[in-house]
Amino acid sequence: MVTASPPVGAGLLLDLVENVSRVATGRTASVDFGTCDRDAALELISAWCLSSGNEIVSMVGSAITVLHGRSPDPLAGLDPGQLPGSRVWVYTNFDCNLACDYCCVRSSPKAERRAIGIDRVRQIAHEAADADVKELILTGGEPFLLNDLDELVNACTNKLPTTLLTNGMLFHGRRRERLRRMDRSQLVLQISLDSATSEIHDSHRGSGSWARAVAGIQIAHDEGFRVKVAATLPADQMHELAPFHAFLDTLGILRDDQVIRALAHRGVAESGIELTVDSLIPEVTITADGVYWHPVAADHDDQFVTGNIFPLADAIAEVTRRFIAHRRSANAISEWFPCA
Repeated sequence: MVTASPPVGAGLLLDLVENVSRVATGRTASVDFGTCDRDAALELISAWCLSSGNEIVSMVGSAITVLHGRSPDPLAGLDPGQLPGSRVWVYTNFDCNLACDYCCVRSSPKAERRAIGIDRVRQIAHEAADADVKELILTGGEPFLLNDLDELVNACTNKLPTTLLTNGMLFHGRRRERLRRMDRSQLVLQISLDSATSEIHDSHRGSGSWARAVAGIQIAHDEGFRVKVAATLPADQMHELAPFHAFLDTLGILRDDQVIRALAHRGVAESGIELTVDSLIPEVTITADGVYWHPVAADHDDQFVTGNIFPLADAIAEVTRRFIAHRRSANAISEWFPCA
């Protein structure tokens, strides 16, 4: 014999209204619907929250917890350039001529290429322009290992301003010819350089890599490109930046184009700061495998979002939805367990 759940009565809603009225705005209150029908209880309380300006934050067992008032919009406090989808990262490939000992996506000469391909890059660029994306960022691996890199880059710069990340070591022969075919008015080259002298840089990236990167910066300037320089540094070296900035000044790198990144404990790095979906504002990142939360974890399952790259607007919307849900969940938890 099947026993039907008792109907949801007005008493449940009255209990919730009384409980919510007892707590300050921004705090939570709960009500237990007991053996009443779960879906009916949720529908009733959802309708009341919608009309009264409150918000359901969780439903565990037979208890529904409601926030008095609405949680702040997680997007409201962000700079426009931080909004998910304001820029989109694309991993062109994962193989690299270097094997840096802190690479966040485990790139190396032995890594599988996993190239995203020109057709998908063209579609990404086309849909990005229609999805209010402001900038495309191409990274790897080392993109200059690709024989069609000039086509990939031009597919992007034909639609949007683009930044291309590189170690700057391969600007020779046919690769320099590919570089020359890129649109200087729409493309910025971002070259990796970690120190003002070779010791620190070469200790992580390989002997001779510092000198070749510095030479690459000069070649990029000679070819008429705007150049940014990005350094990856452990947290304990962040206070020693003055000599590095002074050195970059001598290379003609504007201060606004001197990018300092903290070492992340990702990929093959044995130390660094922990970066998770709870601590990172998402930067929509696309690889041959799908869409990820952030470029620092584009080879890690914990930040995989969806295997569906297209429609790109839907992928961006899904990242945004998850970001809002994470932030609201974090706000709710802080209300339940306030800091001392």
